[in-house]
This record gives sequence, C-alpha cells and structure tokens, in this order.
Amino acid sequence: MNERYDLVIIGGGAAGLTAASCAVQFGARVALVEKNRTGGDCTWSGCVPSKSLRQVAQIAHDMRTAAAFGLPATQPQVDLQAVMARVRSVVEDIYQDESPEALRADGIDVYLGRAQFLDPHTLQAGETHLQARNILIATGARPSIPNLRGLEEVDYLTYETIWELRDLPPRLLVLGAGPVGCELAQAFQRLGSQVTLVAAGDQLLPRDDPAAAQALEEVFDREGIRVVKNARAELVWQDQQGVHVGANNSGLVGDALLLATGRRPVVDGLGLDKAGIDYSEAGIQVDRALRTSQSHIYAAGDCTGGYQFTHYAGWQAAMAARNALLPGTAQGVAEHVPWTTFTDPEVAHVGWTEAQARAELGDRVATCQWPLARVDRARTDGNTNGFIKLVHKTNGTLLGATIVAPRAGEMIHEWIVALEHGIKVSELSNNIHVYPTYSVAGMQAAAAIRVNQLLNGTTGRVVLALARLMR
Repeated sequence: MNERYDLVIIGGGAAGLTAASCAVQFGARVALVEKNRTGGDCTWSGCVPSKSLRQVAQIAHDMRTAAAFGLPATQPQVDLQAVMARVRSVVEDIYQDESPEALRADGIDVYLGRAQFLDPHTLQAGETHLQARNILIATGARPSIPNLRGLEEVDYLTYETIWELRDLPPRLLVLGAGPVGCELAQAFQRLGSQVTLVAAGDQLLPRDDPAAAQALEEVFDREGIRVVKNARAELVWQDQQGVHVGANNSGLVGDALLLATGRRPVVDGLGLDKAGIDYSEAGIQVDRALRTSQSHIYAAGDCTGGYQFTHYAGWQAAMAARNALLPGTAQGVAEHVPWTTFTDPEVAHVGWTEAQARAELGDRVATCQWPLARVDRARTDGNTNGFIKLVHKTNGTLLGATIVAPRAGEMIHEWIVALEHGIKVSELSNNIHVYPTYSVAGMQAAAAIRVNQLLNGTTGRVVLALARLMR
C-alpha cells in the first residue's frame, strides 16, 4: 500500500509532535511514524517523570525541614512504589494529549512501527510505503553508556529505566554530574537514599558558570549528598556488598548504580545511506536551515547532535516544518540557547558565561552578581541560597545571565528576550517588576549596573557635580 504526504516525520517525541502540529496548521497532509510510543523521552523518561519525582522529593524535604518555619518536623515514610505510581499517573495524563488517537483527531496520520528509508522520497512503515515530498527526521537520542570494564556484568540504571524501581536504594551511586545526574541525585537523597554523585571534572554542571556549580554543591553538601569530583570511572563490578565503581584508584560502593553520562543521537536502523543522508555517530549533519545533504529532508532536535533540550528540539522542529512547507527560509540554529537544571535551587542560563565572554572580549567585560540574600521574597521563603549573575559589556550590552534560585527557570525568560533583541541592562533597570517576587533580583542587579555606569568616569563626575548644585 502506498500513501503520499506533503511531510513525513520520523519520531514522535517533542520535536516530531511540534512539527506535526505546525504542519497540519499550514494545511499540509502529514504522517508521523513512531517505533515505540508517541511522546518520546520527554514524556516517558525525561522532563515529565523527573519533574514529577522532584516535586515529591521537595515535599519530603519540606516535611523534614519544617522546624525552620516554626512547624513540627516530620520524617516522611517513603513508599517508592506509591511515589512511582504518582509519577506514572502524571505521565499518563500528559500522554492523553499526545496519544495516536489525539493526534489523529487533529488530522495527523500516525503509523506505529520502525521507519526505514527505501530511497530519498520513500519510507517503509510496517506494511505501508510512504511517499513524501518532504521528510523530517526527529528520532531524538538515547542514553550514552560509557565503555567501562565490567559493565556488562553489572546491573545499572539509566534515566530510561530508573522509573521501574520498586524499592528505594539505601545507597545510590550516580555516575555523571550534568543536569540529569544532579536532578536525580538530589531527588533520591531527599526521598531517603544516601547518594554519592561522581563528577568526571572539577565541578558539577560543567557547562554552567563555576559560581553556580559551587552554590549547588554547597546545597548538596548540606543535604548530605557525597560529591566526588575529578573521578574518572575505570571499572565496575558487583558482589554481595553491592555495585562497586573504581575511579582514580579509589573505590565507591552502592546498592544501585545510575549512569547519567550523557546521550547520543539515534541514527541507526533508519536506512539513512539509502536516502543519501550524511551522518555520523555524533548526529545527522544539517545546515542552518536544518536541511540534510538531501535538500528536501530535514532533521531537528537531539538527533542532530546539538543542544539536548526539549524546548530547543521543539523550536527547531517548528522551523524545519516551516522551511519545508512555506516560502522562504528561516534559521533553525539558535545562537543563544537557554537551559535550566531543575534542582533546588534551580540553575538557569542563557548566553555567555563570564569565562566565555572574557575569552572573546577581554577587559571590555563586566559582571554583577546579586545575591538572593538581598531579595525580600527569597528571605520570606527562607530560600536565600543563590544569586543572579549578569555578564555584560562595559557599555551595558548584555552578554549572558546565570540565575541560581528557586524560580530560576521562570526568571531567565526576560534575559532571553533581552539578549535576543539587544536590550541593554540599563533599559531593564527602568522597568517595574512586581514586588515581592524573585524576579526583582534582576531589576536590582540591572539597577546596580546602571548606577555604577552613571557614577564612574567622566559622566559620573558630571552627574555628581550637577547633583550637588541642585541641593
């Protein structure tokens, strides 16, 4: 059986779902092919379950620390099966909007099964041949498993399988201190595991500002998480004592091992060679419009090997659908990609870090690090661990922002807009922010930068002289 489409999308995760929704709104005939379950990593093993687990862990932490707020502290009795049941219920609720039935109701033809290229315009999905004027590959990524001696003999978890746990591990080893490792390490520590977090480098969250990593490490230390840095795992083994990790001639042991060592693009099993598409283990090669080596075939999201974020994958997929189906071309590779690690406090970032900015611009860079301890809302909530750090040119042009705060993921958005539209820090200092909110920290930091600009140098001397004359 042959079917003809304006756009066939391979992969029903965040990127594929976004592209399909956009394409049907453009009036295109659209097919979506998914080999497992629609929803992808984000719904089934990433964002949705991890944030649901984080919320349960936050409640457990609040119960233990209630005495700080004048309430009796309570030691929660954690039933991990009940916790995971709650996580699954949230996943299932969100899945209802992404199910094949819901997608078909929106006008999207859904094929469940593996998609394989037969030629540059033809895909096989089950028993059906799909003819496509345009194709979008959005196959995502899977856990990257390190090449460790002995790993094939050891039971280990990844972000895909950890949701199958039925009992809370008394001791949990987490290998990898990126966003996934940090988020799950804190969640399980708060639920009652004793967590050891193993970082290959000299800081947590290696892509974030060192000050943010240090602030988070201090929180982890207070909560009892053991952080081991500069520890490159060399071998693993399992015995009656548990799972062992040998790193830098030292041994670590736990009852369970979570590998949070990154993700790698899904490019195998698609028949990309038959379509004449250039790719490698690092991902599918695309230009800035997200076209592959075949101009009618696009790729978006994690399978291209770029930033591994749901929001970026969705944005890229929308750009790819637009480029495939509408006149003109939009850029599908962003210069500034924001992200947030959903620990407590959250760590959000956009643009350059201080180190990146100084490497490019030298002494034309200035910074302002405003502590949450000077933000009234943070003080009322008892959440003063953190800061907002603005990196800018000496003329006030914003270069980057890092926020460590309970609501950092919400606070970062005005700085994303400022960076994308070239808004100077001084302009933001003049905007009224609602009091008392965490976002007031941004206004305070911007105001501090503006005052410093006004009162330093020749301009500052003139301003102070005029002020004296007016008194």
